[in-house]
Amino acid sequence: MSTAESSTYAGFTAEERAAMRDHAQEVKKAARRGSAAEKAAAAERDVLAKIADMQESDRVMAERVHAVVRAHAPELAPKLWYGMPAYARDGKVVCFFQSAEKFKARYATLGFSDLAALDDGPMWAAGFALTEVTDEVEERIAALVRRAAG
Repeated sequence: MSTAESSTYAGFTAEERAAMRDHAQEVKKAARRGSAAEKAAAAERDVLAKIADMQESDRVMAERVHAVVRAHAPELAPKLWYGMPAYARDGKVVCFFQSAEKFKARYATLGFSDLAALDDGPMWAAGFALTEVTDEVEERIAALVRRAAG
């Protein structure tokens, strides 16, 4: 980093710090839970509660994404990840929904981790902007999620 860059770097944004605090709380909360079934049920409740707290446009999209993931990739377990609804295999996130309000963005994002089986040659998309979840978009999400779950 150059001197000019280092003198203007102000650290993490308030939104990034909040996401890190969310993640620390999620890890602590998960560690206190009992059996695997109790952890899974509580994690799903946490995801649904986070979705319910979103602004209406993000909430509507997140509810549809949640329903699609649960229907088309039931092997992916819901969990919170940095304060975002996410879906994991063996505890590792495969895909997630990032609301627009999370980082004050102009659109929500459906994102996929490197564990998602979306490989398509030397380059492929790992994130998709969402402004609305129409029936056509829902079909595309279902196909991506099925493929990502591998």
